Amino acid sequence: MANNKQYHVAVVGVTGAVGQKMLGMLEQIDFPVEKLYPLASKRSAGKTVTFKGESVEIIEATPDAFEGVDIALFSAGGSVSKQLAHEAVQRGAVVVDNTSAFRMDPEVPLVVPEVNPEDIQKHKGIIANPNCSTIQMVVALEPIRQKYGLNRVIVSTYQSVSGAGNDAVEELKDQSQALLNGEDPETNILPVKSEPNHYPIAFNALPQIDVFEDNHYTFEEMKMINETKKIMHDSELKVAATCVRLPFFYSHAESIYIEIDGDDISIEDLQNTLKDQPGVVLEDDINNQVYPTPLSAEGKTDVFVGRIRKDLDVANGFHFWVVSDNLLKGAAWNSVQIAQQLIQQPGGLK
Repeated sequence: MANNKQYHVAVVGVTGAVGQKMLGMLEQIDFPVEKLYPLASKRSAGKTVTFKGESVEIIEATPDAFEGVDIALFSAGGSVSKQLAHEAVQRGAVVVDNTSAFRMDPEVPLVVPEVNPEDIQKHKGIIANPNCSTIQMVVALEPIRQKYGLNRVIVSTYQSVSGAGNDAVEELKDQSQALLNGEDPETNILPVKSEPNHYPIAFNALPQIDVFEDNHYTFEEMKMINETKKIMHDSELKVAATCVRLPFFYSHAESIYIEIDGDDISIEDLQNTLKDQPGVVLEDDINNQVYPTPLSAEGKTDVFVGRIRKDLDVANGFHFWVVSDNLLKGAAWNSVQIAQQLIQQPGGLK
């Protein structure tokens, strides 16, 4: 770390899948936590979590729970963030929010540290963590954009059920067992818990993540489109997305098509651009059948890129395959990275 100061750190939604990963990442990188505030709903208050070998009691997430907190990592749902984030800021905390509550607020920076760390300094108390699918895509695209320009992005996602929470993971397990036993699967969570119609995810593919918008895109797809433009500060960038839920547990994969400025760029040029980038691991050796998969990316903090190839008809078009652990780089790790930047950048924690 850049200094020896210790910080009071709150994790809001500490019992959830991302909250647990946040705790793990804080511990793994030895973040300078002087005091941990594990916050959750009233039903979890009084239980404990383990942090650095010690048992810490969970506190109910209320406005007063943020007294004395320096950094608050939120991952308890958008409604909780809307209710409590400003309360935390008023009590002196800087909030890193992992929900969609503030991502498109023009007053709130939307940050991926490998892409736009300088935006952190523009915060007014809240910094938004982007959508998991957006994060891995922009980490892979930004080095290419910086060197060759970027005109168009068309992405199709292959997203794991953990993106819909722990209940969706359990639903996939139960449905898979039921179908293997020749039974009808129960459907309660996917594609969207709040929607009336549900479909089995086991042995299936669901072309809906989140609710449909008036333009026929889902909210997840619009998040990818709008967030990419905001992070890259390019409102004219052409972005289209199709987001699909598939029956595996962790990590998201993406098939991405891009169009760059030049038409004399080779596959090797893009490989060389990506191979030494922080947070990117190039796994692209088709002669030896090397490329990333959701299973191989699980539990890792990097973004993995492979299958880079030129479009057969468009001279400046390229296709490639991007995979990352949605709970780590797509959520918990990116949030903790932002917290790292906060305490390292001059004036970041203000």
